[in-house]
Amino acid sequence: MNSEQLLVTPFSAQSTASEVIEGVDLTGRRAIVTGGASGIGTETVRALAAAGAEVTIAARRPEVAEPLLREDAGAAGTGSVRIAPLDLSDLASVRAFAQDWRGPLDVLVANAGIMAVPRRVVTAQGWELQLATNFLGHFALATALHGALSESGSARVVMVSSGAHLNAPFDFDDPHFERRPYDPWTAYGQSKSAEVLFTVGATRWSGEGITVNALNPGYILTNLQRHLDDDTMRSFGVMDPEGNLTPLPYYKTPAQGAATSVLLAASPLLDGVTGRYFEDNQEASLVTNDSATPGGVAAHALDPKAADRLWQYASDALRL
Repeated sequence: MNSEQLLVTPFSAQSTASEVIEGVDLTGRRAIVTGGASGIGTETVRALAAAGAEVTIAARRPEVAEPLLREDAGAAGTGSVRIAPLDLSDLASVRAFAQDWRGPLDVLVANAGIMAVPRRVVTAQGWELQLATNFLGHFALATALHGALSESGSARVVMVSSGAHLNAPFDFDDPHFERRPYDPWTAYGQSKSAEVLFTVGATRWSGEGITVNALNPGYILTNLQRHLDDDTMRSFGVMDPEGNLTPLPYYKTPAQGAATSVLLAASPLLDGVTGRYFEDNQEASLVTNDSATPGGVAAHALDPKAADRLWQYASDALRL
């Protein structure tokens, strides 16, 4: 990315998901949105379906997505919406989902995630829960659906990362906190660095017409904060003494938070673009020691050697 000119779009941090693909016709295109039952995932589903796409909501709790089905049924001129169960922390669930998929896949939005789980929790495979859910589950899903993505001929994979990646490179020596002290924010940041590295590693798929990009959606109040206690929310300045949520001026609505996901998933401005990181609907600049503005992407998340090493690590882990 360093040697290429940053991609600039006409949109801003305040643009909504529907605005960034206004006029785009997704009729006949098939999409999967993980975690599409709430938050920015729901807004992503709405925007893609409204543009004509056939959208599958992959949800750990499918019943939560039922209102979206009813909403879609009453909307004229939209694509279809369906629900399928998927627990990204459970390899058997990921494999069952992928085995049930039939035909090409044009868009995969890896949106589901968990943040700042207060205590170390491991899956049946012995994986730390945030890494398992945010990265390894999505890696397993994307690679299992690789054939369907390739069949599309022009597929896009979108990794919903976070600015938290800036603070935590991937720790190849102890990714699951078996020896180092567990820290919920380090674990979260590491999982988000892994998601960006996946986009770099996935450039190996570009010859098949598959592009993969990552993004930071920004600050949005959603269910992602469910593991944070009230004292933490107050320390962040987003909860008053009575327990009411009070978003700060720079916080986005869910529709604004979903905009960059939808931009990467469907806008013709991203045709052929792969292995990059975006925020506020623009390609982000590389963070350097003299970076004066917040945000950006860390060099450790764009390192091709680390990306290849992570790809091999994840591939080996899935063979356990």
